[in-house]
Parts: sequence; structure tokens; C-alpha cells
Amino acid sequence: MNIEHIRDIVDKEGIVFLTYGGFLSQALIAGMTEALEKEAASNDLSMGESNNIFTIFIELSQNMMNYSKTKIKNCEKVESEGLIVVGKSETNEYFIQSQNIVSFKDKEKIKPKLEEILSMNREDIKKRYRELRRNGKHSHAKGGGIGFYEIGKRADKIEYDFIEINSDKFYFQFKAYIQTNKEKNNG
Repeated sequence: MNIEHIRDIVDKEGIVFLTYGGFLSQALIAGMTEALEKEAASNDLSMGESNNIFTIFIELSQNMMNYSKTKIKNCEKVESEGLIVVGKSETNEYFIQSQNIVSFKDKEKIKPKLEEILSMNREDIKKRYRELRRNGKHSHAKGGGIGFYEIGKRADKIEYDFIEINSDKFYFQFKAYIQTNKEKNNG
């Protein structure tokens, strides 16, 4: 690995608080959330901004645990693996970015939810989230998809892409942005 590649990313994207690539577990997610809490405190983020960053981070981590389709070499076992980055751009906008491998079937389940979220304003997303919670059809159970609505409620902007690896596997890239009150007041 060439550390200069990481420096290039930092120079392009801004300050990176947390980067992790590999297999995920609940214990690992909890530890990374603790690190984010310390970072948020040292950057004087409001409780709301901090909660939004933590919630999006946790939802994306859970998403990777639920949807990842990475096979271990020389084995049929599939593991929860992904890449997640939390950082702050030069304009003080925070971002949470993830990438993991998903199946074609999961892509077809995820994409309509994301398209719906992108077509809605924040109030409509909140309303839809409440509807989904009430009817229980799309619970927070594994692969339920309600987590994307949770992210949509909290993020100022989201972007996603599916990049084909082969006919049944795709890189799922997702990025959520959160503007701080300082950024909103200056922007």
C-alpha cells in the first residue's frame, strides 16, 4: 500500500476522521462510534449534528453487514465486508461514505428505495419513515431497508452508485453529507 494515495484522498476530500476497510462486527462498529464521539466533541459539533453523523455511520455499517456479498478466498462462506470513511470537507461539510459488494437481487431491492428518497423532501421522507415503522413491513430487521429512510431524514444530501463487477455482483457506493450549523449560516 502506498500511503501517498491516502494523502491524495485527504487533500482532495478534506479531513478524514475515520477510515475502515474489512470485515465488520457489532463490537467493531461500537468502537468506531466511540472514536467518532470523541472527534465530534473536539470539533464542537451540536448534539443534533453529532447524532446525525453517528446514526448515518451506524446505518451504513449495518447496511454493509446485512447486504455485503464478499466471499472469503478458497471458501464458500460470505462475510460482511466493506469500506467506510467519515470526514469533513474544506467547506466544513461532513460526509459519511461507504462501499460494499451487493448481489444483483439486493441491488434491485435497494435502488427503488433510494430513488424514492431522492425524489422526496425531508418532511416527506419523515412521513414515509413513520408509515414504514407503523406498518412493520419494512422494519429495522435484516435487510428491511428502513435505514435508508433514517439516513434520508438526517442527511442534507445523499448520492449513490452501483458499479457492475459481473452479472450478479456490484460495488454499492453511498455518500451522505451533513452541513454543520456554521456551514448553513455561512452558506
